[in-house]
Amino acid sequence: MRIGDVAQATGVSVRALRYYDEQGLLAPVRSLSGQRQYADGAVERVHLIQTLFAAGLSSRSILSLLPCVDANENTPESRAVLQTERGRIDEQIARLLEARDRLDAVIAETESPTNGCTVFAGPAAG
Repeated sequence: MRIGDVAQATGVSVRALRYYDEQGLLAPVRSLSGQRQYADGAVERVHLIQTLFAAGLSSRSILSLLPCVDANENTPESRAVLQTERGRIDEQIARLLEARDRLDAVIAETESPTNGCTVFAGPAAG
């Protein structure tokens, strides 16, 4: 597949695909004319990379995990990285849920206002 085909199939920009190549996350081969050619599994790989980026992993963390994914192997190191990232995501979810609850309180209070909005009278969120 050519880079434009992968971009279209994944919804990821050509620029992002080039970045993945530069970071070692995606390894196309070059044709004689220098064009990137991607294997059939490139679309699935891009989806995985996108999922890991969306989860907040850095390109360096993703790069360290890909050999385990490719080998279908779960090492103590890969488990440690994934557990750390999962903990970070859990903390982020907790903060987002708290923010949502505060927004719900503001919405409820402003639907039937009393003597002003007191929802934010508590300690400021950091």
